[in-house]
Amino acid sequence: MTPDTLRAAAARAIACLDLTSLNDDDTDAIIAELCARAVTPAGPVAAVCVYAPFVAQCRRALEGSGVKICTVVNFPHGREDAASVAVETRAAVADGADEIDVVLPYQAWLSGRHAAARAVLDAAREATGDRTLKVILETGRLMTTGAIVSAATVAIEAGADFLKTSTGKTPVAATLESAHLLLDCAVGAGRPVGVKVAGGVRNTAQDAAYLRLADRVLGGTATPDRFRFGASGLLRDLLTTLGQSAAGPAARSGY
Repeated sequence: MTPDTLRAAAARAIACLDLTSLNDDDTDAIIAELCARAVTPAGPVAAVCVYAPFVAQCRRALEGSGVKICTVVNFPHGREDAASVAVETRAAVADGADEIDVVLPYQAWLSGRHAAARAVLDAAREATGDRTLKVILETGRLMTTGAIVSAATVAIEAGADFLKTSTGKTPVAATLESAHLLLDCAVGAGRPVGVKVAGGVRNTAQDAAYLRLADRVLGGTATPDRFRFGASGLLRDLLTTLGQSAAGPAARSGY
């Protein structure tokens, strides 16, 4: 891969990046630094993704920047409590979240409790309203092609705007193979559905491979409304590839 190809991929990836901090020890100061990094010398990232208590802080810090505010619900374990998911989601939207990433109850799905899993997605969709809903399938736990495709299909039926590979909290996160399956499902949805690759994407060469795949399957140049990366550590490498200084400390998690 030539330097010019890598630089082009890095510039595209920044615009498609959900800059993420989902650590148990996150603080206001850590999230303030995340927001400061979200508007880069090469342009703003697509979104910041944080735990719900920090949504309002991010909204204030990034007002007018073009960076969307994303949070997670039912995270990371994917419980089967639809009522709690609805409450969580409504509160996050009220605090200013533009995007909700909800975890599919993947253990329930694998155990055949499909109605319970679908109820969680329906609750999240209703509570999200006109905001963007991304469904985290946890493909590294679903494992098989059949389980991944069936879960992606029900997520689309429930109104997902994006299919997301992973929470980043399990040993197996995003892979090119799982991303390809989700992209195929998105293309077959009959309406615009995006794909978010999360967990383990840490350098420009990796993001370039995912972008090539997305371009090929989607049939054009993948843009942030159809393709995202969820990562905490990727931005530093992207900026280095572009010859830009990466402000702030290195990411603290493996997301």
